[in-house]
Amino acid sequence: MLMAQVAGFLEIARQRNLSRAAEALHLTQPALTARLQALEAELGTPLFERSHRGMRVTDAGLAFMPYAERAVEALDTGRTLLAEHARGTAGRLTIGTAPAVGAYVLPGLLARYVERFAAIRLIVRTGHSEEIADLVARGELDIGLIRELHHPGLVVASLYEDELLLVVPPSHEFVGLGRIDVERLADATLVLFDRTSSYYDLTNAIFRAAGVAPRSIIELDNIEAAKQVVRQGLGVALLPVTAIAGDVARGALRAIPMDGVAPMRRRIVSIRRAGSRGAVPQPVQGFLDVLDRIHEILPDHGAILA
Repeated sequence: MLMAQVAGFLEIARQRNLSRAAEALHLTQPALTARLQALEAELGTPLFERSHRGMRVTDAGLAFMPYAERAVEALDTGRTLLAEHARGTAGRLTIGTAPAVGAYVLPGLLARYVERFAAIRLIVRTGHSEEIADLVARGELDIGLIRELHHPGLVVASLYEDELLLVVPPSHEFVGLGRIDVERLADATLVLFDRTSSYYDLTNAIFRAAGVAPRSIIELDNIEAAKQVVRQGLGVALLPVTAIAGDVARGALRAIPMDGVAPMRRRIVSIRRAGSRGAVPQPVQGFLDVLDRIHEILPDHGAILA
């Protein structure tokens, strides 16, 4: 059964006239008659009753019609999808992201991306940087957004630096001091998050280098929990700028500059699989274009410390 035969059947049913249907399909009447006869032979039943008044659909034709309509509609949808895919306006994009990037930066990137690629199916996977790097290198993800690390199977592009800042509740004694020395944290309760993350390791390294041991420590498994504990006045924390910008803007947290410690930064990069051949698929290139303007959605570091 050919789709041209099915389309011919539907057009005859709409026109109720073989000549007008042939004209609508830009066919000769004998060519359309041949298509209809081939379809009826394959189905084993007449689809029309012919009379001087035109073509009337038989009961068998009426039963067959909804299936014919769905078949043609499905084919048209598939044809449209392929055309959109060729233009890069349809398809799939898979992104892997470290937790902090996925929670605080990726939503803004996706909002800009879907303005151009609303029909793209987006799949996001969250994991630690090493895990995401392996998935991208194996071709299981198109793009990764992670902390900078070495991996021979990746093409890496720098995106931004996310700095850890000391945050306290608005009522904390540190707020009135403007700046504090890192040694003041020896008397504080320090809130840590996600023992498996690079931020956890960075925080501990800073305290070891400064020779400071906080009075007590609260360990949690994610940044949002850490912020909530700080807001409740249970301790202070070193958290990424991208994670605290909204809280500082709302007055829920205060960022305090510290002396006696080097800036605590992690470079965030995008990664793609090395050795890919051919042109970059348009859904991927579209997201890379958004990444080129990532600084437009990042928080103002100076405003946070103001």
